[in-house]
Amino acid sequence: MTTLLMIGIVVFGIVAYRQLPVSDLPTVDYPTIGVGANPPGASPETMAATVATPLEKAFSAIAGIDEITSNSSLGSTNITLQFSLDRDLESAAQDVNAAISKTMPYLPSNMLPPSAHKHNPSSAPILFLALTSNLLPMTQLDEYAETTIAQRLSMVEGVAQVGVWGSAKYAVRVQLDPHELASRGIGVSQVANAIRQNNVMLPTGVLYGPNQTLTVQATGQLGNADQFRRLIVAYKDGAAVRLGDLGTVKDDIQNNKTASWVGGERSIGLAVDRQPGTNTVAVATKAKAALAEIARGLPPTLKLLVQYDRSVSIEQSVSDVKVSLLVALALVVLVIFLFLRNVVATLIPTLTLPMSIIGTFTVMQLLGFSIDNLSLMALTLAVGFVVDDAIVMLENIVRHVEMGEQPMAAALEGAQEVGFTILSMTLSLAAVFIPLMFMGGIIGQLFKEFAITIAVAILVSGLVSLTLTPMLCSRLLKPHGAEQHGRLFIATERAFDASLRAYERSLSWIMEHRAIALVFSALVLVFTVVLWVVIPKGLFPPDDTGQLNATAEAAQGTSYPEMLRLEQIAARRLERDPDIASFTVNVGGGMGSSNQAQFNLTLKPQGQRPSADVMVNDLMRRMSGIPGLAFYVQNPPAIRIGGRSAKSQYQFTLRGPDIAELYRQASQFMRRLQQEPMLTGVTSDLLNTSPLLKVQIDRQRALSLGVTPQAIELALANAYNQQQVSTIYTPTNEYWVVMETVPSAQIDARALQQFYVPGRNGTLLPLSDVAYFEQTTGPLSVAHSGQMASVTLSFNLAPNVSLGAAVDRVNRLARQNLPASITTGFSGQAQAFEASQQGLGLLLLITVFVIYIILGILYESFVHPVTILTGLPFAAFGALLALWAAHVELGVYGYVGIVMLIGIVKKNAIMMIDFAIARERAEGVSPAKAIVEAASVRFRPIMMTTVSAIAGTLPIAIGVGASAASRRPLGIAVVGGLAFSQIVTLYVTPVFYTYLDELQDWAGRSLRRRGRRVELAPVGAD
Repeated sequence: MTTLLMIGIVVFGIVAYRQLPVSDLPTVDYPTIGVGANPPGASPETMAATVATPLEKAFSAIAGIDEITSNSSLGSTNITLQFSLDRDLESAAQDVNAAISKTMPYLPSNMLPPSAHKHNPSSAPILFLALTSNLLPMTQLDEYAETTIAQRLSMVEGVAQVGVWGSAKYAVRVQLDPHELASRGIGVSQVANAIRQNNVMLPTGVLYGPNQTLTVQATGQLGNADQFRRLIVAYKDGAAVRLGDLGTVKDDIQNNKTASWVGGERSIGLAVDRQPGTNTVAVATKAKAALAEIARGLPPTLKLLVQYDRSVSIEQSVSDVKVSLLVALALVVLVIFLFLRNVVATLIPTLTLPMSIIGTFTVMQLLGFSIDNLSLMALTLAVGFVVDDAIVMLENIVRHVEMGEQPMAAALEGAQEVGFTILSMTLSLAAVFIPLMFMGGIIGQLFKEFAITIAVAILVSGLVSLTLTPMLCSRLLKPHGAEQHGRLFIATERAFDASLRAYERSLSWIMEHRAIALVFSALVLVFTVVLWVVIPKGLFPPDDTGQLNATAEAAQGTSYPEMLRLEQIAARRLERDPDIASFTVNVGGGMGSSNQAQFNLTLKPQGQRPSADVMVNDLMRRMSGIPGLAFYVQNPPAIRIGGRSAKSQYQFTLRGPDIAELYRQASQFMRRLQQEPMLTGVTSDLLNTSPLLKVQIDRQRALSLGVTPQAIELALANAYNQQQVSTIYTPTNEYWVVMETVPSAQIDARALQQFYVPGRNGTLLPLSDVAYFEQTTGPLSVAHSGQMASVTLSFNLAPNVSLGAAVDRVNRLARQNLPASITTGFSGQAQAFEASQQGLGLLLLITVFVIYIILGILYESFVHPVTILTGLPFAAFGALLALWAAHVELGVYGYVGIVMLIGIVKKNAIMMIDFAIARERAEGVSPAKAIVEAASVRFRPIMMTTVSAIAGTLPIAIGVGASAASRRPLGIAVVGGLAFSQIVTLYVTPVFYTYLDELQDWAGRSLRRRGRRVELAPVGAD
């Protein structure tokens, strides 16, 4: 039966493993919905007041919203709604659409309904592609990108969407000359109406004859600039005034204020996003296979480059963790062999390792988990722990064999003796991870898969140890005396016996001077608290995915040509960097403000360059000397928290009711933060000094001349807003007709002196007759957070500065420098760090409480669980000391390592206390003698299990390979805690066992004496 059970575990595990998806981290889907509204031409302040505010008020009534943020710029408002992790996104989307419908009567009448879309801010594109050509025009390049490539890739299984950057979509551009319009008495609104009326594509009906039907099709559609150029706008003095007479009509692109480059060449960029829960590597592989097929149909003059492939770093990282897993397996087997020095005996616990790991794959597949860094790290750590149960079982059976029993009898007797011990160890160790499974927030979502994976591996190992191990022992072990040992075995056995005798002598001395052990324990406890306070704290270790993001920012109001000039200077500097393999640049096109350029840097493979964090500081230093340009670089985290984007990695948000005061205080506080040596790349999203030209309408004079404010604003929008005035429809796409003024009429404010607006009876009047012009400054964008005006400051950390220290410093400066009317708070990564500092401390307490409850139930005692848990401070001290010595922050991984130590360290105490209790009950020996004898008998399995656990964790602590830095804190914490607590608990656990036993006896005697006094007390008369 045992054999069939094991075969079933192996078969189902292998089948499950082949079906598990591969990713870098567990799927964490933030329920996030973005809402966009785009009324053309509205100023940022107008957008914030008339669009963002009404929508935010409506959205605030939706259940389950964690955060509402918005950003309003010229003609655009984008609102991000972030829901709690337990909120169903489909029902949330329905609530958002309902709120939009209710708000429509309060929004500007000339705008289309806002659109809502679901997105996951923590998910980054898995592929970046670049399309270039030396011969083809950009419009044709864009046609291939959007129609041929993007649409085909969108149909690949697992692909969510394909975004296009640096779009150069074809459009007909009409550039009107104000002088030509004025000389002919034609207004811009009249031209816009003429274009709309002369470019139409309407259903024109069907003729039904007796024998056939004829579809009527009129040629109302115009197709290119040449046809629009001949369009008749009006007749003046009997002569036709054509559109070409009023300015320039040319074939152009839809948005000529956006561009993308790769390697110095103009390009069209494509970003491939995967669907949530899909296999990143498999989706990328399918997408690249589709690209190879698409490339065969592209012209040879077109180059399609894979600029960045996330699956490469994922495969490398997962491969490195798999190697760590195999190394851990080899080290654990080697440790077992060194202790047992017997190939057959080593084989028995070794078989539990693959059984436990393969059996875990079945549960992972049933629960929808993936093969990722965290689940593989859980299995690697489990290698050192799952073998413990088998070692305890094997060692006890071997001890009975050495006492002269036959293998079958020894297996039965030994399994019966330690069965409860293994059950206690397995259940209590698995229970350590129960609090992790139910943690809330982003950290809980990440580590739920980790906790369940390792807990399942432990439970499977307990099952295997109680079934397979005794069966193998009964079949494979030989009777005592039947084996002939060599000189190496005898020499190592003598060495072990000598170490055991030394331990017994030192333990006897400690038991005679127990007070010393108590004083030592108190000192360790004090130093543990000190280390906990002084050790640098963080959230997640920095990862190195081979990619950096950078933002180049010029002064507010910088023109598009000037932005291109500055961007080219920055690009030439980056081209000379030997550590950068390639990069793309995007200017305009919704990738940031008009005064920004976005860089996506692909780095050379690890080992050929410095780490990503080092490169961030080096690049910011080397790029800081470009006049008129600020350069910000950040290493994108493995998982992005929050829906707010920024130029640096960590965000601090200021909110206030008075927008002018908020902007003033935010500017002052940013300058204060820029003086802090702990912070680098300090910047903000405050763009409130952009040059503005205000057209102040003289309403009384305008009314007297028959000019309305609506006519003025409509004429200005038609002339200067690059509005879509008509659409060209084709079988495969649709293209805009864009209208504006000629470039010479857009140079400066003086151009408006020659601008004409329609008055009474269609006459045209100079705009200067009914308005005057005022140059001032105003916001380029307006941000809201929590329905209040907000400013978000962002920063990076200086070298060797922890996130915890930076957060404390920023909070302290905010309390010292900001008035009470300004509310502050971190967002994104920094906000998650603050929450983790509260939640993880509580997690440790809950974990200890859960272990105490389980041990109390198993032992039916209040005291013995306390004895078992007395080793925890020593493990925590060792973990913190190791992290501090290795200059590694105490982050989430370090916390998880300390939680794991709670389960590991107590196993040593369980092995000793189980034996001591059995001796006391069976033979009536004193507690002191029983615990000393237990420490001696269990010395070998304790050493074996602890050294095995250290060996299994060592590959993670050393941290070799891709993304190794993110795993090291956990490995260092576990190795340090085990190495220190291993030595200490061998002495301290017997001391506490005797002290607590004496305390229990004293308490029992006191209760009995009190009970007798109550019985002997005289009963008073009524």
